[in-house]
This record gives sequence, C-alpha cells and structure tokens, in this order.
Amino acid sequence: MWSIFPRAISSLSDFDRSFTAKPADGPSCRDPTYLAPPHESPHDSVTVTAPSASNPSPDDARVVARVFALTDVGLSREHNEDTFLVADLDVAEEIRFGADARPLPVPSHGLLFLVADGMGGAASGEIASSMASDAVLAVLKEQWLKADTSSPAAFASSLRDATTVANGRIFAFAQENPEHRGMGTTATIAGLVGDTLYVAQVGDSRAYLVRDGVAKQLTKDQSLMQRLVEAGELTQEQADASDRRNIILQALGPEAQITIDLTHQQVRKGDTLIICSDGLSGLVRPDEMARFSSETDDVRKLCERLVTRANELGGPDNITVIAARFEGEALVASKDGDEVGYRTFPLAGTLNHDTNEVALPNTPLKAHLRSDPTPRYGTPQPNIAAIEEVAAHLVDTDQQPVVLGAPEAVVVERRQQVGPIYYVLALIAVLAAAWVLYNYVSKSPK
Repeated sequence: MWSIFPRAISSLSDFDRSFTAKPADGPSCRDPTYLAPPHESPHDSVTVTAPSASNPSPDDARVVARVFALTDVGLSREHNEDTFLVADLDVAEEIRFGADARPLPVPSHGLLFLVADGMGGAASGEIASSMASDAVLAVLKEQWLKADTSSPAAFASSLRDATTVANGRIFAFAQENPEHRGMGTTATIAGLVGDTLYVAQVGDSRAYLVRDGVAKQLTKDQSLMQRLVEAGELTQEQADASDRRNIILQALGPEAQITIDLTHQQVRKGDTLIICSDGLSGLVRPDEMARFSSETDDVRKLCERLVTRANELGGPDNITVIAARFEGEALVASKDGDEVGYRTFPLAGTLNHDTNEVALPNTPLKAHLRSDPTPRYGTPQPNIAAIEEVAAHLVDTDQQPVVLGAPEAVVVERRQQVGPIYYVLALIAVLAAAWVLYNYVSKSPK
C-alpha cells in the first residue's frame, strides 16, 4: 500500500491549462507497490472554482474551493489500505495535486470528494478501497454527465447509484477470488454542486463541516456504538471510549446489498469541509479539528496538522483526510439559524426515506465486519460473544438484534406436520430389524 500518495499532474486540455508534471517514471497514486516515506507531503493545494448556475456565463458568481488531500500510513501499520479521491465532475477526471495552485473551472457538474478505508487484510483492503474510488467516478461519468437534468435529485440519484455499483463490483470480485472473501471498505462520498454538498455514507469514515469555529458532523457512523447511543444505552463519550467502537453494521463489499445514508448541507462563505477515515476521527476530536481549521487558511497546512496530531496520539491506523475551504461571491456569509449537521436527503432507496423498505441492520451481519482497530482504546479480535454482549443493550422493540431462522410458532407447526412421518419411519425401522433377526434365527443350525 501507499504511505502518502504522490499525485502526478496531467495536462487538462479541456480547459487549456498546463500544470507542472512529475517525471513520467514517478510512482502513480494507484501503484500498490510504492511505499513513500511516511509523514512527508509532495502536494500543493488546488484552488477550484465552481459556477453557481447550471449554464454559467463569464460574469456568473462562483463558488471557490481550495482543496488538499493527504494520506499517511500511521505509526503502527506496514501498509496503507485507505484511498482518497478529489475529482472534477465536469470531465469526470481525478484532480491531481502538483507544484502550484491554479484555478480549475468546474461548471455545473461540481466536485467529488471521497475517502475509503479498506478492510480485509493488506492486499484485500487496498483493492477494495481503490475499486470503490474507481467505480464511483466511472458511474458518475456515465450517469451524471449524461443526465437530462442537472437537478439536485438527479445528482443525488447518481451518487446513490454509483455507491451501489461500487458495492456490487467489490462483492462480485470477492466472490470470484476466494482469497479476498470478506474484503470491504467504508466510503464517505461528497459531491459539491452549486452551493450544496450531497454526502453518501457507508461505514464509519466521517464528514465534518467547520463553520464559525465549530465542527459539526454531517454523517452518522453505521456502527453498533452509534446504535447504542441512539437507543440511549450509551453516551457519546462512552461510545468513543468503547473497545468495540469499530464494529460496523455495513461496508461496501462484504454483502450483496447495502443501504446508503444520503445527506445534504448548504455551504456558506468560509466553511471548511473535512472528510476523514477513522484513523483520524478516532483520535482527533471535533473541537481540535475546528481549532486547527480556525488557525490557518491554508488547507495544506490544515491537513498536515491533522495528520501530525493523529500520529502524536499514537497513529495506530492509516490516516486520510481531505480538506476543502469554500469561498466566492456565490456564497453568502453564515447567519444565526443556519442548520449544520446530519440532514437526510429525501430519495427513494436510501436510509430513513419514507419509501425505503430496507432498513439498516441493527447488528453486524458477520463477526468480521469491522473497521480497522484503534489500539488507543484497545480492540480485541472480533468474536460472536462480544457482538452478542453489546447487542444485548438494544432493548427497544425497533432496536432488537436480527434473529436468524423461522419464528418459534412456525417451528412448532412444522414439527407437528413432520411428526407422523417420523413415527412411520421408526415403525419401518423396527420391522426391518425384526425381519433381519427372524432370518438370522431361522437359518441358524439346530
């Protein structure tokens, strides 16, 4: 895996802009054999501008995003199973960080930000997170760029479908390659279209928005601890300190079906988006993220400070972060009464929607469905007993763990139906034994 991804710069001829490129023989961000020295960054931030309308003119007000992304192997791991992606959705191409920062116009199709935290072992985890990144961008290129409308619902639908396809591809790959069975990845995928962020969530990576010195979480962890908090069985502080905090309810890949949590958030001038894996959010608290963000306008320095802080706290896991600061005349200043936080987007087939018939499971489908551990809190190897012990806290009727098998009444009815058959079989067995014994006795010498 990678330690820190060197992102080579390519010429984007569609916009007639040239960037400084790394040598052709330099390692690619997709090269799984390359291990860069830890705790270095070859990147510079990229300033991105986006128009506020679907058919912009040169005079249109624009949203300006200054973006930087960084991943680090941490202090305990030998490999990096995380992946990040920042992409220009006008051309569905990855934005690669280079020697200088220049504006890259991104019209109505917006920007994509993705962090994926792979699991299932070194090779399997990095394959899963990379596959998620590639699949999401490919589907958005085919579906979002060719959509008949550029409405919020159209983009949200494309984001939902891209995440679903990514899950299917990872699951199919694991089925076809037994050595990768159980592979998976979390995914926090955000798209900025106009002045609104749309976030698809699977697993326990996180998205935060820092506004006026306060960091608010835009996503909810799909984890057992989050369910216990929502059920009132644990406080957030207790959940954060639990040694089972990394047991997650779903991820991309381990199962054929997933339920995507889709949220949205309008951005204001000066907002900072932070998307990170649990190697960062499991150690660096939101108030620290907000403080670091307030102390610098440089998104590169912000990312480096966050990664450094996670390593100062032990760096037990891979650490990945994307930071994007939003400015521009198209944005208004924040004001009292603005809502910031977890806000679901109404779309069929997603979590919490009225028309959605498939709810997120209350307990992990498999004992191994678990994000990378954070040893600061202690994480023993997963086992069924541990999961059942924690799941026992779910006391509400709607929060009961999934019970496998048929209901007891059905089992009793089936036993009554097959009872006579058992009696007949037993009688036949007795008669057969008697017949054998009779033949043996009758043929014996007198």
